[in-house]
This record gives sequence, structure tokens and C-alpha cells, in this order.
Amino acid sequence: MTRKELINQIKEKRSFLCVGLDADLDKIPTHLLETEDPIFEFNKAIIDATKDYCVAYKPNIAFYECLGVKGWKSLEKTLNYIPKNIFTIADAKRGDIGNTSTYYAKTFFEYLNCDSVTIAPYMGEDSITPFLEFKNKWAIVLALTSNRGSVDFQSIKDKKGDELFKTVLKKTANWGTPENLMYVVGATRAEQIGEVRSVVPEHFFLVPGVGAQGGSLEDVCKYGWNKDCGLLVNSSRGIIYASNDKDFSEKAKNEATKIQQHMESILREKHFI
Repeated sequence: MTRKELINQIKEKRSFLCVGLDADLDKIPTHLLETEDPIFEFNKAIIDATKDYCVAYKPNIAFYECLGVKGWKSLEKTLNYIPKNIFTIADAKRGDIGNTSTYYAKTFFEYLNCDSVTIAPYMGEDSITPFLEFKNKWAIVLALTSNRGSVDFQSIKDKKGDELFKTVLKKTANWGTPENLMYVVGATRAEQIGEVRSVVPEHFFLVPGVGAQGGSLEDVCKYGWNKDCGLLVNSSRGIIYASNDKDFSEKAKNEATKIQQHMESILREKHFI
């Protein structure tokens, strides 16, 4: 998917919501466990319930890999079921030497036909650039995360006083463009989102942490907004596990609708729609 197509989806759906498809056999409604493929049946129902309110889906690959071959089949079926006009994110956090990265890219871009994949930048340029060689595909680089251990490395300052996450931003921005490179920026560090935006003003951000993890949508937009919206705000647990009963898809729809309506009001305030 191109940047222009993504922006058009945001305008058409009046939403910049990304729904995380983190299907956990220990959390999905128990009646689905009787089906042949519980993970796919769960995802299918969630997609049917939320597809009109989101512009992206983000399956966390770990939830599928841990199930072996069956999990990969569930993932493939899920990705094939997602409407083609919705942006797909393989949340895989890959990052290895060049040749290995090329094969990771082939896995997610050619075999699974995802629009994007999350990348860990620790190994540098040759671990990221192979993902940038695929037309209309995106690399989403981990920049500033909100997990407890993120300060172990991301906040380390160099001799100029720049934190490591800023060095990552400056370096990687030269390897790709705003047309094929995004950044993961955690929602729970609202003011620092503004610091990230000042370094990469044109790029889209994938923002986890709104909702169940305590991040504020208003703060994310206050600090992370750009002229093209520039935000894909992810919600996983707050939507997909709104209920663990037979009404789970209806409850998921209700939660997605609430977020979409909130986003629509922000888009209107920003005169984006």
C-alpha cells in the first residue's frame, strides 16, 4: 500500500485506528476452542466487527509462531481474510544481517503479502535496508518504546547529549523515505513523542499503548500529529478482549466504534476531513 492510499483510507473511514490481532488461546472465548481453527475463527469475527472502523490490522507474530505450523496457517488465513484496502502490519520485530533480513522480508512481503513489518534496528543499516527494497512495502522501525526496560538503552546519551533513540531516528531516516519507513513510538511517553516528531516530521508513527496500557489519544495527537495525520494508533486488548463471551465480536465493535468516533472528532478539529 502506498502512502497516498493509506492517507485516503484515513480520510474515508475518518479513523487512524489499528487493531492488534493478538489472539491468545488462553483468552479467546471458550466456545471457539471447539472449532477446527479457534484462532482464525476469533480473528475472522473481530475483523468482521471492526473493519469499518479501522485502517490497519497488526497481528503480533509471536502469538502465531508459538503454535507451530497450525499457528502459521491461522496467520495466513487471517491475512488473506483482511480486506485488501486495509493496511497490514506483521509485528515481528525482526532484525538480522543483510542476507537473513532479505529472507525475512520475503516471508512477510511475498509469502504472506503483508504491507509492513516491524524491525529492530540494533544491528544497523544492513539489517533494515533489505526491507526497503520492496515496492509499496514498509519497514516500521522501533524508535521509542514504552516498556519498562526501554530506558536501558534508548535513553543513553552520546557525547552531544542526544539519546540513542534520536540517533536511531536520524540514521534510519537517511536509509528510507516517508514513503516506505515508519516508526514505533509508544503512547505512554507523550511529550517524548514530540521529540520524535521534531526529528522525523514527515514519517508515520505506529503508536501502541493507547487504552489498556494508559496512553492518551489526545496527547498522542497533540505531540505526534503532522500534515498527513501521520499516526496509526493501535489498540489490542481494549478491543479484541472487550468480552470473553459469545458477544465478544459485538463488544469489540462497540469499542472500535468509540475510538473511531473519538478519532473522527480529532480529524475534524484538525481540519483533516
